[in-house]
Order: sequence, then structure tokens, then C-alpha cells
Amino acid sequence: MSTVSYYTAEGLKKLRDELDQLKSIERPKASAAIAEARDKGDLSENAEYDAAKEAQGMLEMRIAKLEEVVSNARLIDESNLDLSKVLVLSKVKIKNQQNGMEMNYTLVAESEADLKTGKISVTSPIGKGLLGKSVGQVAEITVPNGKLNFEVLEISRD
Repeated sequence: MSTVSYYTAEGLKKLRDELDQLKSIERPKASAAIAEARDKGDLSENAEYDAAKEAQGMLEMRIAKLEEVVSNARLIDESNLDLSKVLVLSKVKIKNQQNGMEMNYTLVAESEADLKTGKISVTSPIGKGLLGKSVGQVAEITVPNGKLNFEVLEISRD
């Protein structure tokens, strides 16, 4: 059973670009490596051939996985999103109630998550805990080293 994932236009384009790259460039490279290894003689004792076949198998698995993700991807219409609650694509300013530290995050699909740019997955513990919260509400989030309380200070969109 496949699950539907929601993506921004940018995130979906990245997925499709990667899939195109794998199909149009990496797949022919893998076939060429197998052909080259096959030309080197006895296949029963040819480690290079075995390695090339294994690499091709891994590549085909990655392509199949990406095709499934792309086929189940749904584009998010950002114009219809509710600003009163934390949802996918919400920019959220939160305050850690234990230490007073304020942080800004954008909630995105799992494949678009990048902590360096402040994008966290909606499937992460913090992302799950913030979903559906409104400004002023406190999210109690269980993380590996205990419970954290985050107050939602602001919700916005780009």
C-alpha cells in the first residue's frame, strides 16, 4: 500500500529531475559497465561483472522507488492553506519553554526536509507535534531525551 505525500512545486521538480537523471544518464552507464565487464571473459570468475550487475540492481531499485514516490505525490496549492493553524508549508516561529530559545522552521514533506535551511519534516517528532496548533498554543513533544514544550509564536507563509 503506497502512501500519498504532499510536495511543493520545487520539491516535486527535484524528484522528477533526479528520476530523469537516473533513467537517462545512470542507467546507460550501468549497462555499459556490464557490457565492458562481460567482454573480459569467463563470467563465473568475473568479480567486475558481479559488481556491475549488483550496481545495476541497486539503481533499478532506486528508480522504482522514485517512480512510486512521484506517482503518489500531490502538489500543494499554497493559496488555499489556512494561516490559523500549523500545516504543511507553514513557517512557524516557536519558543522552547525550558530555555527560552526561539526557532523558525518550515514544515515540509519528508524528502524536502533540510535542517540547515530550517525545513523540518511533518513526520518528525517536532513536525508532528506542531501540526494543527494555533498561535499561543503549547505543543508537548516527546523526543528521545524526554519531553519538550514549544509555544507557537507565529504562523506564516512565503
